[in-house]
Amino acid sequence: MSFWKKLKSGLSKTSQNLTQGIVSVFTHKKLDEATLDAFEDLLIQADMGVKVAAEFRESLKKQRMHQEISEQEIKEWLAAEIAKSLEPVAVPLNILNHAPHVILMIGVNGVGKTTTIAKMSQQWVNEGRSVLWAACDTFRSAAVEQLQVWGGRLNIDVCTTKPNGDAAGLAFDAYQQAKNKQVDILCIDTAGRLQNKKHLMEELEKIVRVLKKADANAPHTVLLVLDATTGQNAVEQVKTFQEMIGIHGLVVTKLDGTARGGVVVALSKQFNIPIVALGVGESADDLRPFKAEDFAAALVG
Repeated sequence: MSFWKKLKSGLSKTSQNLTQGIVSVFTHKKLDEATLDAFEDLLIQADMGVKVAAEFRESLKKQRMHQEISEQEIKEWLAAEIAKSLEPVAVPLNILNHAPHVILMIGVNGVGKTTTIAKMSQQWVNEGRSVLWAACDTFRSAAVEQLQVWGGRLNIDVCTTKPNGDAAGLAFDAYQQAKNKQVDILCIDTAGRLQNKKHLMEELEKIVRVLKKADANAPHTVLLVLDATTGQNAVEQVKTFQEMIGIHGLVVTKLDGTARGGVVVALSKQFNIPIVALGVGESADDLRPFKAEDFAAALVG
């Protein structure tokens, strides 16, 4: 199945809810305040957030108030508006010709960070780039083991330390190893325990501080991995990590089968952080660069 078909199928729960709502709201009568209110509620239910819903409501009101508008017209209008709002954040990941390009992967536990690292790395290897991983979630032995299993499959070396070891020290050692071996990309997996924000923040800050001793520009890319099924929770995670460490790009996973796909629109409007990739399944081909028009069309069905 093509990525487009998987995206469309993955977002079908969101698009079904939106389409059914649009059909019941826009019943070939002239656009009035009650219809606009119902339309705004629909967008909020699709997890687009209150701000985005209000903006789209106002935009529709300005353009079509007191005019007749069919359900097909509103779907086309909404897809175009969503695509327009997403276009500025549809920015592919740029790997520098500077070895090693250091990518710091952050995100709460359970969002699919490790599998995202594996999928991205498989694509980089296919492009002829060399990759090294650092397993800096030293608190969860399962996280280290998972990375080692993937590393074995993809023939990628994994730098590790003892359980509960110093993550920053490991990141520094991995950088030196990557530099000595002239590895193109060093990908650093980190812990994601948001319930203990202070400890996590200190650890992430220390990793960044130590990397900067080795290379003033490292990490070159900080990617936050988000699980689309958490809806508005993803917005809170972006806020927290942005305040903690700063983010260069977002990867949104688990878009296959969520009714909350609209959260991607909320994220783009609120933070204006590049969305570098979307995940819609298990294989490496199921993680692809974000395309605004494709996403908007699939979201609106």
